[in-house]
Amino acid sequence: MISNGQSNVQLIVNIAQQTLTLYRQQTKIRCYTISTAKNGVGSQQDSGRTPLGTHIIAQKIGADQPINSVFIGRVPTGEIYSPSLANEYPNRDWILSRILWLQGLEEGINKGCNDQGGCDTYERYIYIHGTPDSEPMGVPYSHGCIRMRNQDIVELFAQVEEGTPVSIVAA
Repeated sequence: MISNGQSNVQLIVNIAQQTLTLYRQQTKIRCYTISTAKNGVGSQQDSGRTPLGTHIIAQKIGADQPINSVFIGRVPTGEIYSPSLANEYPNRDWILSRILWLQGLEEGINKGCNDQGGCDTYERYIYIHGTPDSEPMGVPYSHGCIRMRNQDIVELFAQVEEGTPVSIVAA
């Protein structure tokens, strides 16, 4: 496992199992059920897919926001998600509670460009974030991000730092 300074924390996202596992000092601490991209895995710009490979948490966003806070463009709107708000904005891709913005570390795989064009996780705005509790978990359903239950992302957010390694694996 990749070391993260003194805390030695790492996240493993398993696409096949639809899980995110938190490790500390190579010991499994917690396994969360998640939802990755309904379009499968891939790193190309505008693919709507979840990128594979080695990443880090580049930015943590939303530390002091209430649970179910709504974010647009990584900025809290001041709204708190509710079913009535969802009815008002039926086409929103809800990003709630906390954001862990990922950055790829592998040039041409999840960083920069390759022969097919842009493949940069950070520039694609790929996050680990909260989603409405009514959304399915354990099945691929996102637009490329890694979705979590709101309580789970708040819990995870408190246990990681910017720079924490994140490995996204197919199986």
